[in-house]
Amino acid sequence: MNIFAKKKPKIGLAFGGGGARGMSHIGVIKAFEEYGLKFDYICGTSVGSIIGAAYANGLTSKELYEIAKSLKVKDIRTNKVFFMPSKTDGIESLMTDTLGNIKVEDLKTPFSAVAVDIRTTKELCISHGELSKAVAGSCCVPGIFHPVVFGKHLLCDGGLQNTIPANIPRYFGCDFVVAVDCNSTRTYGTDSTKIIDVLGCTVRTLMKSNAVKGYMCADVMIATDNKRFKSTKLDGIDEMIEEGYRNAIDLMPQIMRIFQGKVKKKKLKDFDKDEIIFI
Repeated sequence: MNIFAKKKPKIGLAFGGGGARGMSHIGVIKAFEEYGLKFDYICGTSVGSIIGAAYANGLTSKELYEIAKSLKVKDIRTNKVFFMPSKTDGIESLMTDTLGNIKVEDLKTPFSAVAVDIRTTKELCISHGELSKAVAGSCCVPGIFHPVVFGKHLLCDGGLQNTIPANIPRYFGCDFVVAVDCNSTRTYGTDSTKIIDVLGCTVRTLMKSNAVKGYMCADVMIATDNKRFKSTKLDGIDEMIEEGYRNAIDLMPQIMRIFQGKVKKKKLKDFDKDEIIFI
């Protein structure tokens, strides 16, 4: 045994939020498969938690594609009254139908879903407990879905605090992190003074500052331009997947250097670890 042999780096993967634009994550996974890449830890926020959990349990890009193509918006947002929030039973059913009624800790690769507890306003990193509830809570956009009860916590969308959770894998011992931003063009301005347009622009601006942490903590960021697609509609799935695949392939030389241990570790402080609840 060579005691001086180079230790294999532990590599984490973080999938960001972005609603239906998260379909581009499937294309990124396809690229990983072509290069035979396996990650030691996976996490996700919002739609990233759906894709991340499925990937952590061994689903292939082809299987994910078949599920995505059969999916309809009404399967996710089950309330037919437009202005009324929906329960998350559609998301929960999607997870149990796809992966079974399992716990987060039962997944084949260690995984965490990122949500926010609106009782404490703290970020939650969920690595244990009912998977379907954890993922539903991570996806629970305020006003669109009712908050999800998870033990003593009341969950809403993880994107409120951490839309690209690239810092999380480092708390689980990962040396390097590859992150995926499926909503890289989240911020754009407006010439309109109408209140709805101004509020929309304000929210987009706030979300941009939220995403900065993800870019700082990632060693490689696969950033996909999905501006031409709606976050609330499932139109253009094939194009979104192709966009994610192409972006991942373009960055594959950098990603492979990480897997080959040819990159120095980033020196990063713990980002607001005291403000995160790990469960």
